[in-house]
Formats: sequence, C-alpha cells, structure tokens
Amino acid sequence: MKRYIEKFKNYLTIEKNYSPHTVRNYLADLNGFSKSSSVEDPGTVDYLTVRKYLAYLREKSISKRSVARKLSSLRTFFRFLVRDGYVKASPVAVISTPKLDRKLPLFLDEKSVLKLITAPDTNSFRGARDRAILETLYSTGIRVSELVGIGISDMDFIGGVAKVLGKGRIERLAPVGDKAIDAIREYLAYRNNKRWGDKTALFLNKSGKRLTGRSVGRIIDRYIKDLSVKEHISPHTLRHSFATHLLNRGADLRSVQELLGHKNLSTTQIYTHVTTERLKSVYDKAHPRA
Repeated sequence: MKRYIEKFKNYLTIEKNYSPHTVRNYLADLNGFSKSSSVEDPGTVDYLTVRKYLAYLREKSISKRSVARKLSSLRTFFRFLVRDGYVKASPVAVISTPKLDRKLPLFLDEKSVLKLITAPDTNSFRGARDRAILETLYSTGIRVSELVGIGISDMDFIGGVAKVLGKGRIERLAPVGDKAIDAIREYLAYRNNKRWGDKTALFLNKSGKRLTGRSVGRIIDRYIKDLSVKEHISPHTLRHSFATHLLNRGADLRSVQELLGHKNLSTTQIYTHVTTERLKSVYDKAHPRA
C-alpha cells in the first residue's frame, strides 16, 4: 500500500500541482484508511472494505464533513489507480457521499469589522503590520494561506491589485482597496527602516521571516480577545464578512465567486442567505402593501 500511496503522492504533486498542505491531507486520509482497515494491497479492497471503514468512522463519532473528506480522498486515490491500470475498478465508485448539513458562515457586521481592523496601534512595526494584515484580509477576501504567500513583487500599488496563489496552485489577481494599500505602505515604511529579514515576502514576523498562517491566526485572536467582538472568530471570518458585505451592497454572485477564487458557483451560494436583509429592505420600500 505504501508504494501506491507514494505513486499517488507524486501524481498529486507533479501532475495536479497541489499544495503541500493539500497533499499532506490526502496522504493522512489514505494512511488512516490503510491502518484502520489493515490494507496492504489496494487490489484487495472491495465495496465491503470501504463500508466497514465508514462504519468504523461512525463508531469514532467522526463528523459527517470529515467522513466526506476522507471518502473523497479514497475516491480520488482509486480513480488514479484505475487510470494507471493498478486496479480494475474503484470500490468507492458505488458509495455515495454522506449528505452534509449546510453550515452558514459566521461573519461580522460592518461596525464590528471596522472596530477590529482599526484596533492595532500603528505607531510601531508590529501594530502597522497587524493593521495592514487585517485591512488586506477584509479588503480582498483572500484566504490566510494566500495572504502569507504574497511577495512584495506580487503587489501592484498603482493598479491596486495583488497576485495570489489559490487552491490548486491557481494564480489570480485580487483587487486591493485604497485603505489597505495605505496600510501596507505604512507597514513597509517601518520595515524598510529596519533593513532586515526576508526580502521577498510581504508580511514578516518579528524575526524577519515570512509569517505563517498560524501566526496570523494568533494575531487576530489577540485583537478579538482585547475587543471582545465575538467568540469563535478566525481569519476566515473576515473572508466571510467580505463576501457577505459585498452581496448585501448589491454585488452579483458571479463577481463574488471570482473575487473569492471559488471554482464552483455552488460554493459561493452559501452566502446568499445574507442577502435576505437587503431584499427585505427593498421590499419594504417598493411594495405598496408592505
């Protein structure tokens, strides 16, 4: 099994050009399946093997979402094995994905976002950097993994766009608002005075190295705790807020899909629940019997 997983790893890395993080998740799912099912040869895996594995996951109280992801990893793995002739048929092909409960995204209202992004004291390198991070996340709606991957050369300060590397290693241009541009310039002024650290990365930690996603999470947690804005806020909440506020102010779903870098429109449609407030306002103003 290890040999086939290694071949699959090369396929994901070289042919599909998936990010290291995505590849790690696939491999973790496959190794978990192999260990719990005592599978040594993928050719011996049949429909019943997969069903027993799913029953095992249910016994462990694994969430439906995690089960769906693990099943998707198996599906992709066996599709690869069939394609390259290692097995004749996929045992996962006849198994349906568990129906997921649609989880509404948590978002902040506009006043809470303003309170959060203006919280850092910009009279220091760290404060200016944190303000630039918060402004950029809300201004662009990009993922934290995309934010920490931005290089200085990826920023077009005149055009007001940033080149980001999204899921599937797909590049896109994300519009950056004037306030975020100003915040980044202010942060870079502090950074240039230091004349140290990574010369390519845009956002650096106190040691001059490129910030990680976890570090950004800790930065936001610190301001959330200080402000007591809302519980369970994460960097992704600013992305949800970005999409929600755009739709509430009249942006069309297709445009928001492009801005978020979603491959499928169905992924973006989860945000349509937030337009109810705007639609009700329009209804109250326009309907003669409202």
